[in-house]
Amino acid sequence: MATIGIFDSGSGGLSVYREIVKLLPYERYVYFADNAHCPYGEKSVEFIQDRARAITDLLLGRGADIIVVACNTATAAAIATLREAYPEVPFVGMEPAVKPAALGTKSGVIGVLATAGTLKGSKYLKTKGRFEEDVCIVEHVGVGFVELVENGILEGPEAFETVRASLQPLLDAGADRIVLGCTHYPFLRPVIEAIAGPGVQVIDPAPAVARQTVRLLEKDCVQLDEGPFHIELLSSGAPDSLNRIFTLL
Repeated sequence: MATIGIFDSGSGGLSVYREIVKLLPYERYVYFADNAHCPYGEKSVEFIQDRARAITDLLLGRGADIIVVACNTATAAAIATLREAYPEVPFVGMEPAVKPAALGTKSGVIGVLATAGTLKGSKYLKTKGRFEEDVCIVEHVGVGFVELVENGILEGPEAFETVRASLQPLLDAGADRIVLGCTHYPFLRPVIEAIAGPGVQVIDPAPAVARQTVRLLEKDCVQLDEGPFHIELLSSGAPDSLNRIFTLL
């Protein structure tokens, strides 16, 4: 049985866990929410790297065979240093799904909702650079999105007004594909889709991350057995949000 470690700045990474467990329902999971320091979006690169190393040590201490950095901001800031510091550990990171959006757009405009940290990260900028000559890429920080999810506000007037403020500029620019560049954002997908309307496709990279997790485990010949479902939920702060979101799953 494989032990899969997953971490995020808060509860958002459970949107990635949700996709991984569909493919690997019988493995052991350890999920860490660094909610005492959430959100990561405006934190310094050095701070996020320090937190990522500390959390990696914790997950390895819990027996993790693989670590999923289920946070776009942490991936952008820290995954390269993690791979260098722990060469024997397979890491899976997040990448905004610009490619499928660019290949699927009919309007020629795609929108990216992400944190400021992700939009400034080299991983995103490199991916963006491969496609921005062929399509128009418009971006916006999902202002207040992480806080909505962490507070369990996934519907209602506050959620709609907060989401609309960041989403509307992308729609006004003509985007017909909206890329979710933060793992918290899929929990607001029903609100995003309601505002965007049926002509706009919302793209979540989590299923691709789940498939990559399976590939790396199989590559490393980790035994994938059927067994009792098990997940350990850990947090650096109050666990209320983590437990609330997990209950929704």
